[in-house]
Amino acid sequence: MLAIVQARCSSKRFPNKILKIVHGKPLIHHVILKLLKSKKISKIIVATSNHKSDEKLAKYLKKIKVQFFRGSLQNVAKRILDLALLKKKNFFIRISGDSPLIDYKLVDQAISIFNKNKKYDLVTNIFPRSFPKGQSVEIVRTDILKKNIHKMSKLEKEHVTKYFYKYSKNFYIKNFRNKLKTRFIKLAVDNKKDLAKILKKIDKKKFKNYSIYD
Repeated sequence: MLAIVQARCSSKRFPNKILKIVHGKPLIHHVILKLLKSKKISKIIVATSNHKSDEKLAKYLKKIKVQFFRGSLQNVAKRILDLALLKKKNFFIRISGDSPLIDYKLVDQAISIFNKNKKYDLVTNIFPRSFPKGQSVEIVRTDILKKNIHKMSKLEKEHVTKYFYKYSKNFYIKNFRNKLKTRFIKLAVDNKKDLAKILKKIDKKKFKNYSIYD
């Protein structure tokens, strides 16, 4: 399964957050390291923009020998679709680059569900959301994205799957839920406060081996 990590440096709330050093490594590197633990992912590619604001990111990914693809800055759906088509993939798993604590076990769970029924248009754990932010996993059929991208609004193209959830009755969507009743802190990094809260709760050792199931 191809894992596409969506990332860019031009975040308005926290510029360059994906290159913010956390426990010795940029945020984006932690995402990649978590995904590398999965035995069900065959390839990891970071999908970033061709804007000059992402030059530093591209340079860093090249340095650590992680594949990347550069496309539209605002039309993220097209950026991801172009990558999936380039790699001739019928489906892919989409991960956010601001999720340094993404649990590979969740990723593997989503892939296992999809492999049992490849007729799903979308396998997700956020419709409705029962896992904390920062643990979002979505598997998307490439042909479904291709057929519907021209119908998406500017906002929907930026958020990629928003359109499918809005018109969910038109698609075959499988959502899997969190069976744990534990309350979680927010695990996505949208701003500096989010990162500060995570670092306050999770030390270096736990950060490296984090799992929501532990």
